[in-house]
Amino acid sequence: MDLKSGYPFWAVSNGLMHAFPPLHGNLHCDVLVVGGGISGALIADELSAHGHDVALIEQRDIGWGSTAASTALLQYEIDTHLVDLAQRYGENAAVLAYQACAEAIPALRAVAGAFSGVDCHPMHSLYYASKRGHHAVLHAEFALRRRHGFDVRWLEAAALQQEFGIDAPGAILSGLAARVDPYRLTYRLLMRLRKRGVGVYDRTVLDTLVPTARGVTATTADGLQIRCRHVVLATGYAGQHWLKQRVARNRSSYAFITDPIDPDLLGALATTMVWESARPYLYLRSTGDHRLLVGGEDDALDIPARRDRRVAAKAARLLGKTARLFPQLSLQPAFSWAGTFAETHDGLPFFGAHAQWGPRVLFAMAYGGNGITYSMIGAGLLRARVEGRRHRLAELFGFGRLG
Repeated sequence: MDLKSGYPFWAVSNGLMHAFPPLHGNLHCDVLVVGGGISGALIADELSAHGHDVALIEQRDIGWGSTAASTALLQYEIDTHLVDLAQRYGENAAVLAYQACAEAIPALRAVAGAFSGVDCHPMHSLYYASKRGHHAVLHAEFALRRRHGFDVRWLEAAALQQEFGIDAPGAILSGLAARVDPYRLTYRLLMRLRKRGVGVYDRTVLDTLVPTARGVTATTADGLQIRCRHVVLATGYAGQHWLKQRVARNRSSYAFITDPIDPDLLGALATTMVWESARPYLYLRSTGDHRLLVGGEDDALDIPARRDRRVAAKAARLLGKTARLFPQLSLQPAFSWAGTFAETHDGLPFFGAHAQWGPRVLFAMAYGGNGITYSMIGAGLLRARVEGRRHRLAELFGFGRLG
């Protein structure tokens, strides 16, 4: 599955950081993680750190799927408002989901803190009302978040203009967010695991899975067998191919990144990511070398060849929107690209077993705008499942909520 188009900045700037070997023989392990992106890397790291014998396979080069195209905004804010989640699942469950995402951000920073050069730094998050009619909706969202102890501040139009130079009716300013280079973090995690003796194999394609009551036999396209107690399918948006049930819809999102900008001109954007209430939404954030990464213009297209042809036009639209929002900035796009992402009906991910495959085949579907945050949560949730323990989010983030 071709998950990206154009020239994703992370892969261009970092290059091929390390060559992992393909699998050349049969293998036994406790847990086989399928997928060498940021989700698979975080899950494998969590399992290995707690004593599990882990192996990981990836059909491409490591990090070369959707991770390379990720814009990596680390937020606790879910694409579905807290107010709307509360109406769907009850206030306690909705707050639990938001709190788990909030806890995941410092946890991610702690994981990334072991490595240099991954550009993982704290940020603020500014969520502004695109239209006057969105003012009341966002203020209600702000009030509910504040009532449950989230670090938020409400900005009316005048304060928003003064502090950020944005002409909009109002905004929620959150004190908890972060940024990261997801490609470099993925490589750093898997290179460390490799040094610790964990088997990490790229260019190894999973062909079949045969689960039994006691384990799973995975067979590669080359006929090699991997016998394990559990399999974790962390194959991102391609994971839906393993299910008969449709659990999400694939879409495309587009992005560009600028040449470096004078930090004095960036102003508050150096430490604050910005996104809007319109759907699909414009979003942007800075990088450690003072570039501006801009994304959005999402569409329902899931045909790689057609998506390829749209990258230039979509990047031009994003550039126009950003220039109107921040006319004081001189924006020079350096690279533009597109990537596949998936939306669930409620904005929540899926982690755990599905009835189609039984209890030993586990899915890691960190779908939505804050997928890396979800992946951090999913690493702990799936470890609990492997160890036979209950997890507070197992039901809310499981397939059972589909009915």
